[in-house]
Amino acid sequence: MAKAIYEGLKFRYKTTVIHRLDPRVKMLLSIVLFALALLGFNFYQEIITFVLVAVPATLAKSLKRLMRVVALSITFGVFVVAINLLAGGTVVESIVLAVRFLEIVASTSLFFVTTSPDELEYVLRWFRMPRDFVFAFATSIRFVPVLLMDLTQIIDAQKSRGLELDRGGPIKRIRNLVPVLIPLIVNSLVRSGELAEAMESRGYGAVKKPTSMDVLRLKINDWAALSLIIPGGALLIWLYIYVI
Repeated sequence: MAKAIYEGLKFRYKTTVIHRLDPRVKMLLSIVLFALALLGFNFYQEIITFVLVAVPATLAKSLKRLMRVVALSITFGVFVVAINLLAGGTVVESIVLAVRFLEIVASTSLFFVTTSPDELEYVLRWFRMPRDFVFAFATSIRFVPVLLMDLTQIIDAQKSRGLELDRGGPIKRIRNLVPVLIPLIVNSLVRSGELAEAMESRGYGAVKKPTSMDVLRLKINDWAALSLIIPGGALLIWLYIYVI
């Protein structure tokens, strides 16, 4: 399931209007959609929020991938419904909460689907975050597909040796994961050592304030998007709170 979610959120470069936007603009769009999803307390608001998430996802040609991630998150949505019903909530309130949770997932996923790890690193640098934190965060994102690939290969290799991961009780299944986790941890440690040597050979940390080849600059299409996102988002938030 984790692999399927990652495949749905994996960045793929496309020449769409949304992909060409500045990453800061895309982050602002996701934040506005996230806020609208949090503020939705009835079906009318949830429908409006869903349409607002679907429009940029369609423009980015990523609607099917977002819907795939949302479909994989339905299990957690059902869990939210059950918890709210046990807490004394009504069926309608529980469904609205579940839909809100799925919209939060979709609005957050929209940013990662349309933004590369390099662009995310530029945004973190623009926020003046510590260099070590930015490097560690960006590197962890880049290593996720590598770890998933290693995990898949290890599971296939162990199954070919007779390992049965889907049989037995809960304790038995946890024990069956040991032959998978140990090689995965060893591979991760070896790869981290190789990364440390590569960083040292390239003089990482030798300069306190290193410069960058790429600098974020807003273009005409970015300003046009901001002219829609900022006033439109503020108006919708006001309508959600006081009118709708």
